[in-house]
Amino acid sequence: MFAIIMKISIIFHSYSGITRGVAEKIQAACGGDLIEVSPKTPYNKITEYTTGSMRARREEADPVEPGEIDLASADLIVIGTPVWFWKTTPVTNGAINALRNGEGKKAVLFATCGSKAGETIPIMKKTLARKGVTVIGEHVLTRRDIIEGEKVAEVVDAVKAAVGNP
Repeated sequence: MFAIIMKISIIFHSYSGITRGVAEKIQAACGGDLIEVSPKTPYNKITEYTTGSMRARREEADPVEPGEIDLASADLIVIGTPVWFWKTTPVTNGAINALRNGEGKKAVLFATCGSKAGETIPIMKKTLARKGVTVIGEHVLTRRDIIEGEKVAEVVDAVKAAVGNP
């Protein structure tokens, strides 16, 4: 009997390294390609707040690297973002805009935050729906959740279930 191997694309933006850490845990447990997205013009400690947070409030998208993310060979998409001003980061918005060939694909989302994700997940869902992507899992991870690990394990379990590997 042959096992079907599902291809996972794990796309994330991480300013401080927290979201990257979660993405790496998902990859270690489930496999897949890690695709870190960064702004073409990097933020620093001042512009992250003065520019980045204001752009997040307005749900704007940054030009990003890579400028195009081809999902043609992906069976499942995992997208992770930090939360800025209770919204998706401009870099993550740019990453979603950069998605190509996502029609009919399924996605698991996760957001990392200090305490509350606000509108982050609904913004991502709305934007992904316009790209023809169906969200099948939504996860919000606070700093405490990440330290304790149970919520991270829930994200891993959701990804495993989505690719038929419980």
